[in-house]
Amino acid sequence: MKRIHYSWYILVITFFSIIVAGIVMSSSGVFIDPLENEFGWDRSIIALAFAISLFLYGISGPFMAALLEVIGLKKMMIVSMATLLTGIILTLMMNQSWHMILIWGVIIGLGASLFLTVVSPYVANHWFEKRRGLAVGILTASTATGQLILLPVLAAIIENYSWRWAIALFMILSFIMLIIILLFMKNTPKDVGILPYGLEKETQVSNKGEKKNPIVLAFNGLFEAVKVKEFWLLAGSFFICGLSTSGLIGTHFVSYCISFGIPLVTAASFLSFMGIFNLVGTTLSGWLSDRFDNRWLLFWYYGLRGASLVLLPFALNEGSTTMLVFFTVFYGLDWIATVPPTISISRQIFGTTKSGIIYGWIFASHQVGAAVAAYGGGLVYKFFNTYTWAFFSAGMFCLLASLFVIIIKKQHSSQLTKEGIMNI
Repeated sequence: MKRIHYSWYILVITFFSIIVAGIVMSSSGVFIDPLENEFGWDRSIIALAFAISLFLYGISGPFMAALLEVIGLKKMMIVSMATLLTGIILTLMMNQSWHMILIWGVIIGLGASLFLTVVSPYVANHWFEKRRGLAVGILTASTATGQLILLPVLAAIIENYSWRWAIALFMILSFIMLIIILLFMKNTPKDVGILPYGLEKETQVSNKGEKKNPIVLAFNGLFEAVKVKEFWLLAGSFFICGLSTSGLIGTHFVSYCISFGIPLVTAASFLSFMGIFNLVGTTLSGWLSDRFDNRWLLFWYYGLRGASLVLLPFALNEGSTTMLVFFTVFYGLDWIATVPPTISISRQIFGTTKSGIIYGWIFASHQVGAAVAAYGGGLVYKFFNTYTWAFFSAGMFCLLASLFVIIIKKQHSSQLTKEGIMNI
């Protein structure tokens, strides 16, 4: 019987680590109403805490990528999961709005950062020579898997018991993953005496970056990247990606449904249902990114997502379950499907060695967009008593993102790589 390559074990450990971090971050929508009811905090203040978390975990992405190069994968995953666990425990003790902002906005945001930003491309680049796109697709889809399994469970726990019991579930899952990482995670294939999956002959890898300050590494990557037009196009499109996904849908979709009389568990189930199709769509997107022009994949992803977001207010206004199910399927297939092609284009332009750090900066723009939508959605609701304009505007922005990605020059990507932009 053929032995399973250890790269796949690393992929599985990373997969479940991302699930835990992902469900913590994507659960914000089911906590808004319970926290508002118990503490009397203004919805915009609660949304601000979630917005800070989204912004902070995104903006720290490039520094996480640099730290990965300096101190290694295992230590980074241990520190990040321990930080996430600490924030979850402290959440059980909060009773002031500033506690919420500090604990959820800062501590949990930093704890989730590694898992939800750069660990996927890092694992794919360092543990896989073949099937990189598929590996990225699987790891990216893991955020949807946690949402798929746990969001209805969390909503039921909150509705029947308390939001604190839902937080306790996070605590147990984070502790289990911390133990698994401690016991089984490895830094590189060399640690277990193998080569990356699909690599038949060892290649010489420069270690000069390992001795550098991670902050210097991160900013050097940014200074080189900003000189390249394609960086701005990818960053701009990813800003809109964050605005139209985790920032808006992840934070406000459940509350938007509740405002139309849809029960909490039902609304959470719709969000969970998206996770089923997100898992399929993102994994398929990883497979497609190995085979087709990634610019055109992104063009269609953003265009179709924009159309679905424009459809949602009409579905809710008409109270059409059929249209809501259609939205859930359509949007779900497209939710995180943009990530594998964006990572692939980044790797084509900047090379394998430095694309992790530069993708970290691109992802930072994603989270700036997410933070804008998370807080902006709360403000829109505060002033208009509805989320409709927030969702409609996000749909229009998605059409703009589809134009950003299609004007990236395919031949320019290869040329930049040959000219050595990867040697930052």
